[in-house]
Amino acid sequence: MGKPTGFLDHERKTASRDDAGDRLKHYREFYNWLPEKELREQASRCMDCGVPFCHGTGCPLGNSIPEFNDFVYNGQWKEAIACLHATNNLPEITGRLCPALCEASCVCALNGKAVSIREIELAVVEKGFAEGWIKPCPPEAETGKKIAVVGSGPAGLAVAQQLRRAGHAVTVFEKNKKLGGTLRYGIPDFKLEKTIIDRRVAQMEAEGIVFKTGCEAGKDISADDLKKQFDAVCLTGGAMQARDLPIPGRDQKGVYLAMQFLTQSNRRVSGEAIEGEEILATGKNVVVIGGGDTGSDCVGTSLRQGAKNVTQIELLPCPSEDRGANNPWPQWPLILRTSSSHEEGGSRDWCISTTEFVGENGQVKKIKCVKVDWVKGDDGRMKMTPVAGSEFELDADLVLLAMGFVQPVHEGLLDGLKLEYDARGNVKVDENMMSSQKGVFAAGDMQTGAWLIVGAIAAGRRLANRVDKFLMGQTCLPNCELPAKLDI
Repeated sequence: MGKPTGFLDHERKTASRDDAGDRLKHYREFYNWLPEKELREQASRCMDCGVPFCHGTGCPLGNSIPEFNDFVYNGQWKEAIACLHATNNLPEITGRLCPALCEASCVCALNGKAVSIREIELAVVEKGFAEGWIKPCPPEAETGKKIAVVGSGPAGLAVAQQLRRAGHAVTVFEKNKKLGGTLRYGIPDFKLEKTIIDRRVAQMEAEGIVFKTGCEAGKDISADDLKKQFDAVCLTGGAMQARDLPIPGRDQKGVYLAMQFLTQSNRRVSGEAIEGEEILATGKNVVVIGGGDTGSDCVGTSLRQGAKNVTQIELLPCPSEDRGANNPWPQWPLILRTSSSHEEGGSRDWCISTTEFVGENGQVKKIKCVKVDWVKGDDGRMKMTPVAGSEFELDADLVLLAMGFVQPVHEGLLDGLKLEYDARGNVKVDENMMSSQKGVFAAGDMQTGAWLIVGAIAAGRRLANRVDKFLMGQTCLPNCELPAKLDI
């Protein structure tokens, strides 16, 4: 801790945002980051708390947060970068997209405002790239072992880089034309410009990782060939089976899964060709069903496309603005969150159940809804009950289903590998993250179900440790034991 009174001398400060009206005109990032002097002041707020809950309880990666804050406060940027990269392969991603579990468990947040950890993390890695300090780190020796990584999302990129640095020959298979998985095709550019991904991929290519894009494992290369050609196979393809809403009228034109809409928008922004029917919000009444981050991304994207009106509805009750008595620090606060997209326009409503999609000539025009109450049953579980007489309709020319993801897609590669699944339909693994097939491993959302980007990176690092030990009998790669999955 560089300054014992830092948390008393300085109030929490974070980057400002461009005016909502201005940022709706483009898909670029819109934050005005703090200058170095103010960043160092913010880093000085990290207190001598004795037990850094941010590191041990909050961060799935186990980032050494007090240490890199101290380095930043003292202007030791190279040391801060080394400290950050020791636990995180993609800090430029988590610095932008992580919900900052660390800040929720920051000791400063117990009676005040947390240290702005995520923003400091991002400043460290961006300083490193700007100064040319972040360079490729190829291995000193080759092991002769070949590893296939299926999927180039955060888990796939993390495991690939770790295993390559251990000296293994790593090939990453990505079914899309460009790398990044959901980072590229699911996250809008106004939250993550895709040059950020390209910059890190260039480092990995210089380290010797081979990327094969437009190559779908299980189709363009068979499951049997993967097992024959590689000493180990790492499955990191995510949980892309979306939760659907099978109610009357679901087959109407104009009702789509959120990822269909977001993926197409991201392709359009990057200049990729759009295949099939175009999905656009321009001039339409848009209803987003689902209140999470994916739904929020649909709101911001619809507004940028010039939607006439955007309404986001959620089945669950509206969270309170403050922590409940049963949700104390350092737990993740289950409170109402307003994203930058919500600030830009549209409306939100809670305790809404959709009962029917109503259309004309096969095109959706309205949705029928009913208000619901949530009441605790005799078994202690919350149960949903429709409110009598509360039925209503919403105009809807475009409906986007953003209700989460249930499991990885089984058809194709996973079934071809004859893998076992757990009760939730995820790839079943043992304590070494190996599936029911020897030499075939799984990590990230494909193994845990949909969670966080930071959790996927941590899982990828943990998997690299297990695979290296499987191949070599021992490993020098760091372990990354994941904490219990937080309900956020």
